[in-house]
Amino acid sequence: MSSETPTTTRVVAAVEQQALEILTVSRDAVLSGGWWYPLQGIFYFVSHASLYRSIFPVILKTLGAALAITFAMFAFTYLPQVAFCALFSGPLAFVTAALLVLGESYAVIMFVSKAFFLGRAQDQLFNAVFRQQGVNLIYVEPKGKSRGFVQSVLKGASKPLSRFSREGLLRYVVSLPLNMVPMVGTVLFLLYNGTKAGPTFHSRYFQAKGMTPAARQAFVEKRKGAYTAFGAATLGLNLVPVVGPIFLLTSTVGAALWACELEKKEKDREASSSGKRPALAERASTVSVERVQVSE
Repeated sequence: MSSETPTTTRVVAAVEQQALEILTVSRDAVLSGGWWYPLQGIFYFVSHASLYRSIFPVILKTLGAALAITFAMFAFTYLPQVAFCALFSGPLAFVTAALLVLGESYAVIMFVSKAFFLGRAQDQLFNAVFRQQGVNLIYVEPKGKSRGFVQSVLKGASKPLSRFSREGLLRYVVSLPLNMVPMVGTVLFLLYNGTKAGPTFHSRYFQAKGMTPAARQAFVEKRKGAYTAFGAATLGLNLVPVVGPIFLLTSTVGAALWACELEKKEKDREASSSGKRPALAERASTVSVERVQVSE
């Protein structure tokens, strides 16, 4: 009995700590305003025709794939999951099962779309927003040993799959059952996944800044509430049937606007601390990164 008491105490303490952390992050997420950037991305995307015209074929392909996958998932998996959810949710089983199917459809759609359609379009949108905001992203192509034809093809084919995080996918799949808890479970699901999903939208910005993994972690930790809010809002939009993947593109636009805002604030601080004139500070607002080729 005496050996169980300390164990129970530790478990209770750990649960209390996790609950307190979730409450703190949730409060910071709401107050940070990070949830606004995915919405701002929608307005900016719609109001700038050059953005959606440049990727219109990608949008059509993505919508077609999303429609087919969502229809198939509801046709073959919805009713069995209603029966299963009835054991836990009672009369709300139809709603709970729908949320589960949407979540599962999202995972399949994201895998297919990002592997074959969205990856390059996201990079294109991110760069375009930076140009429109007057902040340049410069990528220097490496010089050195050239690759053979077969190596180039294999590298190009594997690049889309490298965009996926196994940890993120596992985190998403494991947390899907949270949606079986009405209302509260869905909110926890969005916040839990949003914590990790949010920073991934700034991967291109971190790369351009030349941040080390430690620097990235510190940067994200300082803005944890904002990134959680951004990730949760983005995931919520992505779960909208069929058109969800399009919100992934608009959220990329929102992430780029946020990154531009962060970069301009940093340049303003540097200008004020060093006494630079605004014109000089504006000319200095260039983010660059050098791609280094690793010799084999």
